[in-house]
Amino acid sequence: MGKLLLTGVDGNLGGEAARVLLELAPHDQLIFTAYSEASLAPYAEMGIETHVTDFNDPAGLAEAFAGAERLALISMPFVGAKRQAAHRNAVDGAKAAGVKQIVYTSLVNADDPTNPSVEKKDHIYTEEYIKSQGLDYIFMRNSQYAEAMITNYFTYVKTTGVLTNSQGDGLMAYISRKDCAKAVAYALFRGDEYHEVALDINGPELMTISRFVEIGNEATGNHVTYQEVTDEENYQIFDAMGVPRTTDGVFQKGSEAPFSSDGMVTFAQAIREGKMDKFTDDFKKLTGDDPITVRYMFEHADEFQIGERHSKDK
Repeated sequence: MGKLLLTGVDGNLGGEAARVLLELAPHDQLIFTAYSEASLAPYAEMGIETHVTDFNDPAGLAEAFAGAERLALISMPFVGAKRQAAHRNAVDGAKAAGVKQIVYTSLVNADDPTNPSVEKKDHIYTEEYIKSQGLDYIFMRNSQYAEAMITNYFTYVKTTGVLTNSQGDGLMAYISRKDCAKAVAYALFRGDEYHEVALDINGPELMTISRFVEIGNEATGNHVTYQEVTDEENYQIFDAMGVPRTTDGVFQKGSEAPFSSDGMVTFAQAIREGKMDKFTDDFKKLTGDDPITVRYMFEHADEFQIGERHSKDK
């Protein structure tokens, strides 16, 4: 049997997936890749095969992926043609290296053409490209990270006390990024049990953002309220925070919103229009565990913040 390869171990999701995978699989059956030698050094010291990779540059990817039977492709944190090209390079490198199956971190409802999320375009492009190359696949269609909204909640605790966005009464089964990472690790480890499948990685219950805020208040003793705004007003709020509209913009160090506003606003639109209300037990079937609840995350909020943006793309 070939090795299990995890990309992006220098990122938030990939680093947590690496932690889980180290508990599941023998170290001599793993390959970890990342953008920098320094981020790989701790794993190399464990005896794990490591390779520096840059998906913006296809040179050397096939060599880095050699010997892997399954590869987990953590989606890149920028949006648009550049991300599509980077993913295409990674898939081409995997195929050239003889990889049989790709585990790809996608987005809930990525295959719905009416889903307005700009993020969805890159994910369905990558899914279709993987299929077109004749590779086996497991698509991990993740719901929204709860950490993003927990961090957002505390931003308003410190400021106006009124959380504003344009998702209205739309429903989302918020999932911890830690659980998304666990799902990636288990999909990589159990890949021989899954073939050509899309899994919806959801949290334990569907809820509106108003209910999310209520749970936050109950768990923390704060008194945040929710106010719906229009999509354009939502853009203006992010503009005032210095958040770039696209991932080609400049991200402020330590930003509490380390995403592009185009991504966040169209994601809110998708939630409002009912395009993100997928709810399954795929996570529990895959991992054997129940997903972490929003209440637990608020009760342990220091462990569930979105954190720094780790993209090092050129």
